[in-house]
Amino acid sequence: MLLPTEPLDRVLGDRTAKSFAKHLGLKTVGDLLMHFPRRYASRGTLTPISEIPLGEPATVVADILEVKERRMKGRNGSILEVLITDGHGKMTLTFFNQAWRQKELRPGQRGLFAGKIGSYQGRLQLAHPDYELFPEEISDAEAKRWADLPIPIYPAASAVTTWAIQRSLAIVLDTLAPIVDELPDALVQRLGLLPLHEAIQKIHRPEVHEDWRTARDTLKYHEAFMLQITLLTRRIQNQHVRATPRVARANGVLAKFDATLPFTLTNGQVSVGNQIADDLARAHPMNRLLQGEVGSGKTLVALRAMLVVADAGGQSALLAPTEVLAAQHFRSIQKTLGEDLSKELGLTLLTGQMPVADRKKALLQLVSGKAQIVVGTHALISDKVEFLDLGLIVVDEQHRFGVDQREALRLKGKLPPHVLTMTATPIPRTLAVTVFGDLDVSTLTELPAGRQGITSHVVQLAQAPLVARTWQRIAEEVSNGRQAFVVCPRIDEDDPGEELLESGGAAEDELTFSDGADQAALELAKKPRQMLSSAIGMTDSLRLNPALKGLRIETLHGRMSAEEKADVMAKFAAREIDVLVSTTVIEVGVDVPNATVMVVLDADRFGVSQLHQLRGRVGRGGNPGLCLLLTSAEEGSLALERVKAVASTLDGFELSEIDLELRREGDVLGQNQSGGRSSLRLLRVIQDAKLIQAARVDAEQLLEADPTLEKSPAIAQVLANQDSVRQANLAKS
Repeated sequence: MLLPTEPLDRVLGDRTAKSFAKHLGLKTVGDLLMHFPRRYASRGTLTPISEIPLGEPATVVADILEVKERRMKGRNGSILEVLITDGHGKMTLTFFNQAWRQKELRPGQRGLFAGKIGSYQGRLQLAHPDYELFPEEISDAEAKRWADLPIPIYPAASAVTTWAIQRSLAIVLDTLAPIVDELPDALVQRLGLLPLHEAIQKIHRPEVHEDWRTARDTLKYHEAFMLQITLLTRRIQNQHVRATPRVARANGVLAKFDATLPFTLTNGQVSVGNQIADDLARAHPMNRLLQGEVGSGKTLVALRAMLVVADAGGQSALLAPTEVLAAQHFRSIQKTLGEDLSKELGLTLLTGQMPVADRKKALLQLVSGKAQIVVGTHALISDKVEFLDLGLIVVDEQHRFGVDQREALRLKGKLPPHVLTMTATPIPRTLAVTVFGDLDVSTLTELPAGRQGITSHVVQLAQAPLVARTWQRIAEEVSNGRQAFVVCPRIDEDDPGEELLESGGAAEDELTFSDGADQAALELAKKPRQMLSSAIGMTDSLRLNPALKGLRIETLHGRMSAEEKADVMAKFAAREIDVLVSTTVIEVGVDVPNATVMVVLDADRFGVSQLHQLRGRVGRGGNPGLCLLLTSAEEGSLALERVKAVASTLDGFELSEIDLELRREGDVLGQNQSGGRSSLRLLRVIQDAKLIQAARVDAEQLLEADPTLEKSPAIAQVLANQDSVRQANLAKS
């Protein structure tokens, strides 16, 4: 949308603007206009005072009989009491420390008074009611209209109330110049949409509930259409970008590698590998998403793609979200390639916590081109990192990185490199179309031969015998030569638990458009943090547990240095540790085939996809896996239902639908793609799937008829604005 970019301080004043920016992230008039209500309230039906039920919201038309102020007993301050009557019954309005209202609330005046009815000393009372005074006699119809007027309730903060937002929007809307509607007139008419300016007005200032509903439907379509136009345009633009074709040599490193594989590739790995090879051979950049279940062999497919690029003389970079996962990938690739091929390819690791000498050596390997495969973290995005010929970027767990972060690495190639993003979190088709509509999507569904199943059970903490059995099962597995993970949501007692559920623990006023994610977040926010398990505390506890006597139990968490984390993981992989107590740093990519038990404590504090990822850390060898999800969630709660849903199925695609319902879709076109506050303002991917797909068809037809958008200058301008913001974000990063 082409919304006003005027800074809020020019309209609302410096103090209010600073508060809006600090607490809500709203800096321009356009930002404020796009801060939509999360729900709408009503003052309640007009009710005679004599019939008002206690505890219910109601509105009365009444005359003021008496106004008096009295001091509060035993404390400073005063109470203003206003006695009103509708001619049949009487009621008191009460205002604390607001004596100034005597100037407008005077005996003889008539008005509408709304609020939740209470009782004090046997008398009906409205505390701090909403009211509107009438300058003259008002008709019943006018009174009913005011009572029925929808009241927008906005996502707010303690320092910025919904009422402050409503007042500020009134100022903005009173002086708002007409907003240009970027959608073609024919499309607006065919779909029966409101003009954009009218929709903006009605979603903030509805006179009846139907107003905000029709406004919301119009704005949802705008959002869906512009999202699809953006993604489709990016796909088209990518087709015209030049890239260096990369083709494997007949007897090159890929052929050598394939000849030494001790197993046969799955049909899916062969098929997806061929798709990627075809992409790499083209003269425009590959932009492909590879999704597959935990353990389906995505990393091997990516490694073969990197070998194709190496055959063609180029370099590949594998970007991992954590130090632990980067080190794990490095060791795994090193082991898979073998010593000779690893040395020939100059396999290199680059992370932010490496010793200075090792880091300098790695940087020299990259800029000289000797490192044909590099594995690293965000450190790869640093300005100091240069490549001789970057041909392929592989992004592991793509949802951990934003578009802008991937773009910063892409710009390190002389020509735009090919990009392969991977995720073990299966993506529903609706989300793939919505969020990754500019990508080609490949899916691995088969598991390599020899993989055993994983059995999952929910253990409620109230069931003491089952909790005790949990630790006995670990002891039994260890006695059979296996190993176990125990995952906690916190590092220690002082940790607020930053690695928790993706849907977050937002305060109630920060939630937008009530849905399942809102309810999940509210339930979690109410759970006492002090009861959550911590990795350090649990390590001490398990060492004292008689059932685990003699077992080697160690800790792994995010505050440890890279060297410490690598040392612990190396010992666990070498079977020198029996039980590893960890936070979610082991969530993705950690591969210890001998580990067969995964215990997740306070499982209801984790998201659906997190639990699925954690479960995927076991059963990776030739032995079956066991996942025990411990929870104190109450029977019948959404939190317990979520945990039970994970235990009920190993189908990641089924779980992804549940996950998407419970958490935000992430920042679709920007930097943050890990849930939390979504850049989708009104759309919800599952609920609005049909609308999104219809908008995609409309967007495709428009671009087919007008590829350069010459006939749609407003759309072209919106895309240009988005690109400017994107470039600015890249410059900052």
